[in-house]
Amino acid sequence: MTDMPASTARHTVRPRRTVAVVLAGGTGSRVGGEMPKQLIEVAGRTVLEHTLTAVGRSAAVDEILLLMHPDHIDEAHRLASGHPKVAQVLAGGATRSDTTRIALEAIAARADPKEDPLVLLHDAARPLVDDRIIGDVVAALADHDAVTVAIPSADTLVVVDDDGLVTAMPDRARVWRSQTPQGFRLSVIRAAFERATADPAFTATDDCSVVFAHLPDVPIAVVRGSTTNLKVTHPEDVAVLELLLRERSDRHPDR
Repeated sequence: MTDMPASTARHTVRPRRTVAVVLAGGTGSRVGGEMPKQLIEVAGRTVLEHTLTAVGRSAAVDEILLLMHPDHIDEAHRLASGHPKVAQVLAGGATRSDTTRIALEAIAARADPKEDPLVLLHDAARPLVDDRIIGDVVAALADHDAVTVAIPSADTLVVVDDDGLVTAMPDRARVWRSQTPQGFRLSVIRAAFERATADPAFTATDDCSVVFAHLPDVPIAVVRGSTTNLKVTHPEDVAVLELLLRERSDRHPDR
């Protein structure tokens, strides 16, 4: 059983490294076609390559762990070879949560027993994450055990029941849209997943929700994200991503 740090007290051992986990285990069926969304080519490179470049560029990241759908693991190895910070490429699991668990155990296996590394969990389908966001998450982990990235909602949100009727309208000023990377101390996120695994009703759409549900005494800090840190989910997202990538390339031709 993973030992859980008492409350949110600071650890006496300074983390030796920050590991960014790029989660590319999904099939991206909503984007359309047989090709997983992370392997779609946009602006001359795959979405995954853009993401690895963006994450690897950050001085706050020491190494990258890439989790890929088992059917495309060979392609993941090929693409990762051009990114020196990628330390491991592993096959993902049946669900996103399974994939995250595989990543956490791989990091733990490589870590010194006295070390409590920082872990950043990032969607491979968010290739426009920038240095500022990554750096802010790592900086926030100096004072918090769990950190998410989010942006205020520009739209009024409604809660809808099974009959398609509005049952609630949350205050928009207090509702933010979550993004990635989400950051944790390894001991904290491992403890959350261990408790979640014992829960037969466990479901999760992201990793902070696991901490929120199963380690309720651990506050989750928020770092402001960006509207350009979009996730490629639907076919129209690909066109938007291409425009943003080309615009960024025009402004920073060295990237």
